[in-house]
Amino acid sequence: MGDLPGWTQVFTEDFLSGNVPVGGFPGAAYGAKWSANYADGTPDTAAQLLQSKSGYYPSKVLSVSDGVLDMYLHSENGVSMGAAPAPKLTPISGRPYNSQLYGRYSVRFRADALAGFKAAWLLWPDSKQWPEDGEIDFPEGDLAAHIYAAMHGTGSPGGGAVDVFHTAVTFASWHTATTEWSRGRVEFFLDGTLIGTSTAAVPDTPMHYLLQTESCLPTCPEPETSGHVYVDWVAIWKKD
Repeated sequence: MGDLPGWTQVFTEDFLSGNVPVGGFPGAAYGAKWSANYADGTPDTAAQLLQSKSGYYPSKVLSVSDGVLDMYLHSENGVSMGAAPAPKLTPISGRPYNSQLYGRYSVRFRADALAGFKAAWLLWPDSKQWPEDGEIDFPEGDLAAHIYAAMHGTGSPGGGAVDVFHTAVTFASWHTATTEWSRGRVEFFLDGTLIGTSTAAVPDTPMHYLLQTESCLPTCPEPETSGHVYVDWVAIWKKD
């Protein structure tokens, strides 16, 4: 918590405002600061691109208990279920509720090793013009594999990443991922250590932040695969 040199804090969440059962998030306890973002049944990335049986189902996935946001990832009736909750920042006229041009985003998390489910917590362009306006993802990766960061630069052919920064770190224990996005530069830190810097084709239009957690890229989870992603806290700053 608190401002940092060059950054002014605009959002904090430690999930200590009370427990919320599955199906109740964000509810009264968190509704002022969070959105479930997608309605149940909204196709996720794989469903849109590959016609997989997967999607966002916040009412079956999201809850809060013991000071953490809990994403219960599982399948029902052959459909693998994820969620993509989003923090709310002070609204700016004409923009989504969590939009900024440049910012610092930090999240503490861990996850069960769930092959076929993945995190792609990202900054997505308000314009929805993709790949023209880019995309910034961190942490990203299959939950049974290693964490990486990906910077999809503006105008990337086919939306391919300009830079990918791999680590040997898994999701299994607690980690803190931080993205610092400023003019012409994106830096990625894992547990305070710089893992990569992007300086080419850096996005330069407002973007909004999502804890996008989904499946089937490229392989869907087995029907019996189920487990949890836990988020301890989220903090966001704007660029001075």
